[in-house]
Amino acid sequence: MTQGNGLSVNRGAQPLVEQMRFDADLLKIAVSTGAAGETLIDCGAGVPGSLEAGRLLTEICLGGLGAVTIEASTLLPRWPFALTVRTAHPVTACLGSQYAGWQLVSGEGEASYFSMGSGPARALAGKEAIFADIAYGDAGEDAVLVLETASPPPEDLVRRIAADCNVSPENLTILFAPTQSLAGSVQIVGRVVEVALHKAHELHFDLTRIVEGMGTAPLSPPHPDFVTAMGRTNDAVIYGGRIVLHVTGPADEARQLAAQLPSRNSKDFGTPFAEIFRQYEGDFYKIDPMLFSPAEVAVVALETGETFRGGAIDPALIDASFD
Repeated sequence: MTQGNGLSVNRGAQPLVEQMRFDADLLKIAVSTGAAGETLIDCGAGVPGSLEAGRLLTEICLGGLGAVTIEASTLLPRWPFALTVRTAHPVTACLGSQYAGWQLVSGEGEASYFSMGSGPARALAGKEAIFADIAYGDAGEDAVLVLETASPPPEDLVRRIAADCNVSPENLTILFAPTQSLAGSVQIVGRVVEVALHKAHELHFDLTRIVEGMGTAPLSPPHPDFVTAMGRTNDAVIYGGRIVLHVTGPADEARQLAAQLPSRNSKDFGTPFAEIFRQYEGDFYKIDPMLFSPAEVAVVALETGETFRGGAIDPALIDASFD
């Protein structure tokens, strides 16, 4: 039985997983069975994948609690398509499911495997402190895990993941796509609302007051180089992301949230992400965590009807990154 609000992100993701399995050829993805009996869905490593596969992958990351669309946008004329995410359950969908917070490690040295787990399975394992903070946990017989990687986990790690989720390996589905792929780039840009929720949490805003979230960011062109591809997907959010949060409570706190959330508050703001990454010699932990947030924010105070704004998109930096 789920803990918190009664919503099950793993159950919510199942119809989307089944759709991807059924439409695998159409989506240009591959479904197979792993050594432990788990279901593996390759969305862009050994297969081309597709933007639609990435869209569905993003909805799976959200535990079926969000709608993701690809649509035309006139805000950035040179990059006319954007990904839009909306959810009526932003805390559960984004922090209870989508956030990539579960460290998955196996082996040592050259034979080691590392990835950050994202998606509904996190809520079954409950390994991260954030689940206590948001008072949410999931329970069930099926688990769905999403990995931003070019290869699935080794058998020993798969069995540990299943055990941590309290499911049999046969009831575990692992979807994976590298950053450089079409689907991988879409699902990273699709975190435009999630990064705002995570930053609000870091700013100690009462998350129970965030009742609705919407966001949009330009679709970044994939690149075969990992650092360049990673830079473009992050820049799409940091310099091109726009979100709207609907919140309850005092208007002055909504105003403060709108002022603090945008990425321009970070000391590392103003340079394409790939350059920042190289500047810090590839050490993520040296990058100012306040950078990981949308460029432009609107916070609607529901009890007064006021809308407070902060930040702005930066077309020049998007061009510098995407070209």
